[in-house]
Amino acid sequence: MALTKLLELLERLDEAHLQMLDLAAVKKQTIMDNKVDGLIDIMNRESKLMKLIGQLEEQRTEAAYAFLQHVGIRSNLNLNLTELSRLVFDPEDKLRLLQIQQKLSDTVRRLKKANELNQKLIEQSLTFIDYSLDLLVGRPNQDFTYHHPSDKGNSAARPGLFDTRG
Repeated sequence: MALTKLLELLERLDEAHLQMLDLAAVKKQTIMDNKVDGLIDIMNRESKLMKLIGQLEEQRTEAAYAFLQHVGIRSNLNLNLTELSRLVFDPEDKLRLLQIQQKLSDTVRRLKKANELNQKLIEQSLTFIDYSLDLLVGRPNQDFTYHHPSDKGNSAARPGLFDTRG
């Protein structure tokens, strides 16, 4: 039946999103441990999962259209799961569809929160790196000693701790 296929695809989508959520937790720890190689590996795994999720989404859309045709609707409407559930008359199937919808929605919401946290951690890491580089190299127009205001042209900017002239 078309509804069974749709329910199976929704379950697989939830599983894929749960795997992404697990990767997000590992990614958080990897960011905090400053392990760049580990971060690259996680991002590769995320990319593969995103490809899978895209394929599952396409299959879900096809299954939803097949279900619509099964119930007698010949249009290719783009209905969400709540609207599709109104076309399911078997109470058990309807309940199962709504439960999967709620479960998937909750998983996606948790994944979004985890991704937002990881994004903030990465931004903080980049800010720290930028600050550290400024301390080591110094800013080009940063003066460390007092100069009389009339001696503006005679002062040379200190290059920082590293001499970049090679």
